[in-house]
Amino acid sequence: MNPTRPTRSIPLFAALIVLAAVLTQVPGFTQDQPAPFSPAEAKLPWVSLSDGKTMAHWQDPSKLDPAGDAWTMEDGCFKAVPHPRISEDLVSDDAYANFALQFEWRVAPNGNSGLKYRIQALPILCKASRLPGAHRFEEQVEAALAAKAFDRRLIQPGESAQIYVVGYEYQTIAGTHPDALRGPLYQTGALYSLIPASKNAMRPVDQFNESLLIVRGNRIEHWLNGEKVVDGILDAPEVKEHTAKRWGASSHTYELLAGHPAPRGHISIQNHGDAAWFRHLSIRVLPD
Repeated sequence: MNPTRPTRSIPLFAALIVLAAVLTQVPGFTQDQPAPFSPAEAKLPWVSLSDGKTMAHWQDPSKLDPAGDAWTMEDGCFKAVPHPRISEDLVSDDAYANFALQFEWRVAPNGNSGLKYRIQALPILCKASRLPGAHRFEEQVEAALAAKAFDRRLIQPGESAQIYVVGYEYQTIAGTHPDALRGPLYQTGALYSLIPASKNAMRPVDQFNESLLIVRGNRIEHWLNGEKVVDGILDAPEVKEHTAKRWGASSHTYELLAGHPAPRGHISIQNHGDAAWFRHLSIRVLPD
């Protein structure tokens, strides 16, 4: 072999390095199970949404008016504080249309949480918006939407309240939680109450899980620990049917979710009253 001439193996070696780098940027993927991106999408950068120290890129509830107490930082994670006075999600600063989001998470034993996207509204459930005599949670949400209760200053000093997120939810929940025991529609990885998870790919509750959410138009994919567990369409007939079953076909919530969802929405990490930890969140914005 002539040592002055480059060998043909160098480009192949370089290509393998690039491929390995792309695959390792997506949680749970290996060369045997490639990441679900086109070559053009794979070239787009991942942007970190968590530095492990601050709430940069998110609307810190403790800095809002009135101040909230639902979130803190712990061991490099966003932590949902159990049973806060103001129950609310941690909402992203920016809104997104088409994107991929990768994140790691775990919940407390028997805990419940989630990650919501394509958020349509944030109604405030408090004394000012409460519907007297209503027994179902869904009725209180409808009352707040009807009253256009979106200003958090409706919450009086010392009052307990909830800021509900009307959006689509990537479910993150312990398998022993009563809601998860209702079936695949409510188990980890599901599009909560709308599209069931195809399999149980969750790790033991004391371990972090690796999740990937992909949104392209109305088509969504939920990945959990390298397994695709949801591949669906947000405006599919069965999704509308499940939405109507929970909220009512004439409800404001049905109009927001099953009608014509805003093509761009914020992302939120859910505080469902239980301790939950989220870390290493990063987003890849995809073409519209």
